[in-house]
Amino acid sequence: MARNKTLSSRKERAAPDPLYGNVFVSKLINRIMRDGKKSVAQKSVYHAFEIIKKHHDNPVEVFQEAIRNISPQVEVRSRRIGGAAYQVPAPVRGPRKLSLALRWLIFEARNRPTAEYKTFSDKLAAEILDAFAGEGGAIKRKDTAHKMAEANKAFSHFRW
Repeated sequence: MARNKTLSSRKERAAPDPLYGNVFVSKLINRIMRDGKKSVAQKSVYHAFEIIKKHHDNPVEVFQEAIRNISPQVEVRSRRIGGAAYQVPAPVRGPRKLSLALRWLIFEARNRPTAEYKTFSDKLAAEILDAFAGEGGAIKRKDTAHKMAEANKAFSHFRW
């Protein structure tokens, strides 16, 4: 039976995580997961949230605020015009904002020095707390993306 194209292109909603009942936390767990080991990813995230709980009352609110702080408003996208490739600034849509924010958060957490932090949970908690405070590697990535868009504002008339 042939599927209707409009039905197959719909996005599935992520199920909320079992402990906090939050979709963003579930997406974080899924992004951290390696080789299908979801229980290992859940333990890391929940342990990181326990560490955050020592500093703030509600770790989910801290995490969501950190994601809002990391989410970029604009990005540059390559556009070929007349044989030349231009970096054209474009606004970032909702789902991509979350995707970039989670990717940057996890990447920067993994790149934290092991000498300073013992486990990935420690690294993740530190990165979330830094992002909540408006600092850290993920915030620097967002700032870099915004600076690139600002520097290439002259090419914004090439936007699609």
